[in-house]
Amino acid sequence: MNKELIVSASENEIQLALLEDKQLVELHKDALGNKIHVGDIFVGKVRKIMPGLNAAFIDVGEDKDGFVHYLDLGPNYNSVAKYMKLAMNGDPSVRNLNNFKIEPVLEKNGNLSNVLKVGQLVLGQVAKEPISTKGPKLSGDISLAGRYLVLTPFISRISISQKIKGGEERGRLRRLMQSIKPANFGVIVRTIAEGKDVSELDADLRQLMAQWTSLTESLKHITGPVKVLSELSTTSALLRDVLTDDFNTIYIDNENIYNEVSKYIGSVAPEKVDIVHHYKMETPIFEQFGVSRDIRRAFGRIVTIRSGVYLYIEHTEAMHVIDVNSGNHIKAGAGQEDTALQVNIESAKEIARQLRLRDMGGIVIVDFIDMQKADNRKKLYDVMCEEMSRDKARHTILPLSKFGLMQITRQRVRPAVEVNVQEKCPFCDGTGTIKSSLVVVDEIESNLRYLSSSQNEKRLTIIAHPYVYAYLTKGIGSLRLRWMWKYKVHLTIKSSESYGLLDFKFFNASGDEIVL
Repeated sequence: MNKELIVSASENEIQLALLEDKQLVELHKDALGNKIHVGDIFVGKVRKIMPGLNAAFIDVGEDKDGFVHYLDLGPNYNSVAKYMKLAMNGDPSVRNLNNFKIEPVLEKNGNLSNVLKVGQLVLGQVAKEPISTKGPKLSGDISLAGRYLVLTPFISRISISQKIKGGEERGRLRRLMQSIKPANFGVIVRTIAEGKDVSELDADLRQLMAQWTSLTESLKHITGPVKVLSELSTTSALLRDVLTDDFNTIYIDNENIYNEVSKYIGSVAPEKVDIVHHYKMETPIFEQFGVSRDIRRAFGRIVTIRSGVYLYIEHTEAMHVIDVNSGNHIKAGAGQEDTALQVNIESAKEIARQLRLRDMGGIVIVDFIDMQKADNRKKLYDVMCEEMSRDKARHTILPLSKFGLMQITRQRVRPAVEVNVQEKCPFCDGTGTIKSSLVVVDEIESNLRYLSSSQNEKRLTIIAHPYVYAYLTKGIGSLRLRWMWKYKVHLTIKSSESYGLLDFKFFNASGDEIVL
C-alpha cells in the first residue's frame, strides 16, 4: 500500500492529510497554540471532589479543569504518588526506579475522597483532549510512547501487540524485552516493532528512558499546576504512529514544520529522511494533491459512493448515526437479497473510511439494508472487521442485530473532525422554505398600485430576479402589459442576476430608487 502525508499550515492551524493509494483516509487538524494534547503530563492541583461521581476536578493551569474518575487513577496510583513526592524533593533514586519499592495497588471499589484531598498536587496524563465544554480527561496511569515501544512505569509486565500474530515472533520480542527492560518498568511492544532487531528496539527504549529522566528533573520543587512533559507535535506524533516501510512521501508547505519533521525522521528512521519534501509551488498544497476535492466529497451529511449508494451521517451529542441507502445502485444482483448484500458491503468499506477520516468516536449506530440470510449478515460483519483492522483507534464491532443495526464503539481522544461544506441559504435563512413566487408577484403589484394611485407615479422601472422578470414579461398578455392598462402607468421591467429570488426594487422616471 502506498502512503503519503500532506501537511498544510496556515496562520491558525495545521492540517494533515493521510492518503492511502491516493485516497484520503485520515484528516487531522491542530490549532496553533493548542496547549493540551493527548499524552501531555501535568502536575495538577485538586480543585473539587465530587463524591457522587467518585471523581475530581483538577486544575492543570489551563482554561478548563481536568477531570479524573477514581477508576482512571489506575491500580498503581500509590506508586505514582510516592514517585512524585520523591522526585519533587530531588531524590535521585527515582530516575531509573531500580531501588524503588512498588506500593500496594488501589482497591477496585475504593472511594476517591480517601485518596485525594482538595489542594493536593497530583501527577496525571491527558487521556482525552478537551471536547466541546468538557476539559481534558486525565489518567493516573503514566506511559511514554515511542516508535516501537510504550514504556509503562511501575508495571513489570511485557505486552505484545495483538496484531503481531506469529507465535515465534511474539516469543522473540518477549525475550528481547526481558533482556533489556529496566527493573520496575513494563513495555508494550507496538505492531511496527515486528521484525525489528534488538539494536532498534534498544535505541527506542533508551530514548524513552531519557524522557523519564527529563520528567523526573522537571518535577523538582514544583509548587503549582504546570505541564511537566509535552507530547510530540501533532505532525511528529502522527508520523511516530503511522510511519512504516510503505510510507514513501511527505509533502509540507511550511519551512519550520519541514525542518521539524526532517529532524524527527532523521532521529528515528534516518533511511527515510529523503521522503520529506518542502512544497514550494503557488498552487495550494491541498488543491495540488486533490485533498480539497476529496474533502468536499467526503464531508457533509450525505456521502455518495460511486455506484450510486449513499450514506446519511448524523452527528449528535450522544452518538453518531449512519443510514445506508441503495440510491441509484447500478450493479445488478441475482435478487433483492444479493443486491442488499452488495450495497451493504460497499457501504461498510466507506463507513470504515469515514470513521477514520472524521475521527468519529464514542457510539456509532449503522442502519444497513435488511438481509434475511444469516450467512450474508456474517459476511457483512467480517468485511467491516477487515476494513476496520487498519484503524489505529481501539474499537469494538458487534454483529448485526435483528433490526439490521450494527453497533460500533470507537475510542475518542480528540474532537471529531468536522469540515463545513454547507452554508445557510441566503433566501430561506436556513428554514428550508421561502415565499411562493406568486406571493412575491402579489407584493410587487401591491406596491405598484400604491405608487401609481397614492404617489401619482406615471413612469416606473422594476428590477427583479431573472426568474421573476420572465414570469412578469413573457407571453402576449403578460402581467406587465395588464398592469400598465390597469394602473395607467408606463412600466419597464429589467432583470439582474445579482438579485435574490425574492428581491425587487422600484425606480422613478429620474432613475432614483423608491424606498417603500
